[in-house]
Amino acid sequence: MKDFAGKIAFITGGASGAGFGQAQIFSEAGMKVVIADLRQDHLDEAMAYFKEKDAPVHPIRLDVTDREAFAAAADEVEEVFGATPDLLILTAGVNVFGPAEASTYDDYDWVVGVNFGGVVNGLVTFVPRMIKANKGGHIAATVSWAAFNPGPNTAPYNAAKAAVLNLMESYFVALKPYGIGVSALCPANIKSRIYEAAIKNRPDHLKNTGYNVNEETQKFLASFHRYGMEPRDLALWLKKGIENEQFLIVPYPSGVRMVELAVRRFVDYASPEGMKRLEERQKQPPTEEELQHIAEREGYDPRTGPRMMENTVGFGKARKDLDWVDPNKKAK
Repeated sequence: MKDFAGKIAFITGGASGAGFGQAQIFSEAGMKVVIADLRQDHLDEAMAYFKEKDAPVHPIRLDVTDREAFAAAADEVEEVFGATPDLLILTAGVNVFGPAEASTYDDYDWVVGVNFGGVVNGLVTFVPRMIKANKGGHIAATVSWAAFNPGPNTAPYNAAKAAVLNLMESYFVALKPYGIGVSALCPANIKSRIYEAAIKNRPDHLKNTGYNVNEETQKFLASFHRYGMEPRDLALWLKKGIENEQFLIVPYPSGVRMVELAVRRFVDYASPEGMKRLEERQKQPPTEEELQHIAEREGYDPRTGPRMMENTVGFGKARKDLDWVDPNKKAK
């Protein structure tokens, strides 16, 4: 997909963070854009921006875990812009931090429900419509660099993102005969307000978390996100990747090498000799190359950046009443 002018884009999580950056870039490319978002305040802020630009952008309040609402949103796109989307971008996401062994059913149901279930709902809702429209198009998901790594302190998130990466690859293969491209965008740290989700977006019936989460821990998390990639820059990486018909988009100069290093552990996992190599490698300090890659992904030098800040608010810790979690056995 190289020509965007006059075509229709539908973006979940499109009113803030990465999704808002995508809405801006593809609107500027001449597209009619639908921004779907859970937060009405975010939609209002985004629409104030687009109204000043006199851009053809339409807001829809959408909970991506609500399948009936997704179908209604798809109908609304056709009513407003006269056709099904040419470009579907599934970006809505949430995250929360705490030891894997402290995770509750609610932690999984919320995080996996939004990050994986929201993508499933978007695909099942729109793919049949896009195929029937017979005009090709492209589908992208904002996956995350977390898809390539274990998450001892973000287990539900990393698991969901790994599932989305595999899911998108499956659709990449399946939709090629229909002329529909598929991409997986895998950024790390982004300047966004995803840290607000654990306090403001989490449904009441899924609030039984095993993690220490409060206003102070989320402010601490926000101090890291302010170093992240600008959403517009991330969206430009996505646009270029779509134009190049590229499946995997790792939005960094060293992206290809980062993937190569990230997946080599699976080779090591597959043999006793490899397990020994992995254990020895984990004892060594990061190489200069690895430090450079961390700096690219996080937006700061890991030797001097905010990870050196004192965590006095218990960010990423378990709830204190969980008597099976030993804080002295923190995973590395």
